[in-house]
Amino acid sequence: MSKYLLNKFLFTVDRDPELVERYREAPRELVTWWEATMANSLLNCHDGEDSTWLAFTDDERDALIARDHVRLFAMGAHPFLALTLFIAVFERDNTEPLEYQKAYGAALSGYTLPYPDIAT
Repeated sequence: MSKYLLNKFLFTVDRDPELVERYREAPRELVTWWEATMANSLLNCHDGEDSTWLAFTDDERDALIARDHVRLFAMGAHPFLALTLFIAVFERDNTEPLEYQKAYGAALSGYTLPYPDIAT
């Protein structure tokens, strides 16, 4: 399992409106494409410098495709990275102010300290 790769996915997709829309409309295709094309690119580096070994586990891939923030949190994904991406994906479907954020918090309410380790 790579918490780094989970968090990298959440971070990079959230910062690109086109990727957010692709994740909203076709999560399986976006996750598959991202893993194949972006997972091994290094953040903040020159083009052409890539890693070769990073890949999601089946559980990570499935949780990303399902957009299951509770499973992702349990795996060590940073809750704020997940929250900001999922706000971009789901908030427009809600009618009440902060409705998605409240549901997000409620879904994680079963966790008590110590929380899953989010260090990468």
